[in-house]
Amino acid sequence: MEAAIAQRVQYPSWVHCRKFEGKPLGSSLRVSQRVKEEKRFRGLVALAHLQPDRINDQRRSSVSSEFSCSDKNSSVLLEAGSVHPFDKDLILKKKAEEVRLSLHGRSIYLVGMMGSGKTTVGKLMSKVLGYSFFDCDTLIEQSMNGTSVAEIFEHHGEGFFRGKETDALKKLSSMYQQVVVSTGGGAVIRPINWKYMNRGISIWLDVPLEALAHRIAAVGTDSRPLLHDESGDAYTVAFKRLSTIWDERGEAYTNAKARVSLENIAVKLGYKDVSELTPTEIAIEAFEQVQSFLEKEETVEIPDGDL
Repeated sequence: MEAAIAQRVQYPSWVHCRKFEGKPLGSSLRVSQRVKEEKRFRGLVALAHLQPDRINDQRRSSVSSEFSCSDKNSSVLLEAGSVHPFDKDLILKKKAEEVRLSLHGRSIYLVGMMGSGKTTVGKLMSKVLGYSFFDCDTLIEQSMNGTSVAEIFEHHGEGFFRGKETDALKKLSSMYQQVVVSTGGGAVIRPINWKYMNRGISIWLDVPLEALAHRIAAVGTDSRPLLHDESGDAYTVAFKRLSTIWDERGEAYTNAKARVSLENIAVKLGYKDVSELTPTEIAIEAFEQVQSFLEKEETVEIPDGDL
């Protein structure tokens, strides 16, 4: 289902944001100055692990929002709005390289509500990690000779689908390493699924319900069996049903080892709304949160006598 959204509409709000990123911050910033800053920043990213203190000297006081891109030896402060999309791609690759070393081959499982962007972000993360990507819904459809998720729900029921979902997670966790997996929105409700996902690193993409409702309403509910039978205004129907589903699943998402809050990212980058976020920015934050979890995990595993 996530793949269906990605194919039909690549989140119009994200496309809009890409256009925004290429614009100057204001009339007071000359084009020549911006070009010089972009060239200087590319060099700083490459040298950040050797010269972290120099980064602060390059900051402009006119920009207040920053986000951190760090490892054990360095911290690069990136000014919101002043980083060209190409630079963000370099940052994403750098973060992926740092995290890959700490993962030791462990897989990544993305969980979250329907429409949260698990497939879009998951494909991006797998690409920069050098991992393979799997979408649980797609695997289930393939196992049913191409029958869509919506048709499986209609003809076999949700319980049958959940059983297929568990089978897919069991196979992925036992037969594969170095994969990024996009799970279905309801995968979190079965405890057995967490047993399989905990063999890797689970990441919860936490998106406000309002934003989810807008995304789903924009592309329709045909591929969403839990929403498709409702009638009325698309946004209202989506928001009402999502609220009910959240009440049933919300607590289960907190079992994930890392949480990526789109609201927090938007605040950190100085955006007014999560719809302005790009998949790259979300993926960068996902790697940050994974790195944070792995560092805590490493600390817990060190015996007291070795401290």
